Amino acid sequence: MNVNAYKNLLNEVDSGKRAVMVTQLDQGDCESKFSYNKTLLIENDLRTDNCSYNLNEIVYEGAKNALETGNLQVVKVSEKETYLIEPYFPEPRLIVLGGGHIAKPLVEFGARAGFSVTVIDDRPSFANTERFPDAEKVICESFEKCFDLINLNEASFVVIVTRGHRHDMDCLRQVLKHNTAYVGMIGSKRRVKSVMEQMISEGYSEEKVNSVNAPIGLEIGAVTPDEIAFSIISQVIKYRRLIDRNSGKIKTSKSNWPEFDRDVLIELSKEESTPKAIVTIISSKGSVPRKAGAKMLVYPHGEILGSIGGGCSEGAVINNARFLLRDGGYQIQTVDMTGDVAEQEGMVCGGLMDVIIEPFGK
Repeated sequence: MNVNAYKNLLNEVDSGKRAVMVTQLDQGDCESKFSYNKTLLIENDLRTDNCSYNLNEIVYEGAKNALETGNLQVVKVSEKETYLIEPYFPEPRLIVLGGGHIAKPLVEFGARAGFSVTVIDDRPSFANTERFPDAEKVICESFEKCFDLINLNEASFVVIVTRGHRHDMDCLRQVLKHNTAYVGMIGSKRRVKSVMEQMISEGYSEEKVNSVNAPIGLEIGAVTPDEIAFSIISQVIKYRRLIDRNSGKIKTSKSNWPEFDRDVLIELSKEESTPKAIVTIISSKGSVPRKAGAKMLVYPHGEILGSIGGGCSEGAVINNARFLLRDGGYQIQTVDMTGDVAEQEGMVCGGLMDVIIEPFGK
């Protein structure tokens, strides 16, 4: 089995790294109908050379493209060689330092935009779940000590909106010690200039200090807390979709952010032998419940873990997965949710999904 590949994958994304899983779907001479060769490609290595992986050049270039765009691919190199190329991006985390009047709408907007949100404040009346029901974590701790409770990494988008100049500086000192996807700090131009000069005088590099978005947010003439929160989350989304993480420059095209099913990946990383089929959405068009990257496991007797959207269409995929577990091989299936199907599923408008079904196990 390839459980170690999934264990290593979880370790990589939990540290904020991106990775690509390459699965050779053709079994060749392998006797087991559940054994597919999986290779995990790490972000840093993919940006250098192909020597350590010894992959077909077409597959290697496809993996690099998947890393840049977030798009899943099925690549047919020859009649006997077909590969599934899956990019895995860590869950984007919005860290909001400060629980005041701007933080409240910002947390709501961030959660709706697909971020896992953590909000931190040192006042119990501000740092509580009643005030921030959309946050995954609410931490009541001083701004000096709170950084021991969070893991800042390259998937972290940090917004500094504390109630005072001193707290802003305390937070910024800590944040600049880490490589994060985004840092923004609220404040007037005069106040920001003073803070930046202080940071440089303390030994922080100009490059690091200049990477801070301050004053924070896109310039849209925002006045109210909601408007300011809109401007901030818009800038955060821009960094998530359009800014290259290595160069800091705007990319020519936006990145998709594939769906990430942690429970499914944890199950795949376990050292156990139960055969199962992995169902993965590889592409979607129109209005569908879930997007590319979403996964579901199907077991021989029809039990499932995860979902690709539910309803009758999912039921047909489950049946096909059970047949493959009996007979072997893989299958790409189109799920039609247009027209009558969409109406039956209760969707306003329909769409199409392509899913790949692959057996996994011993």
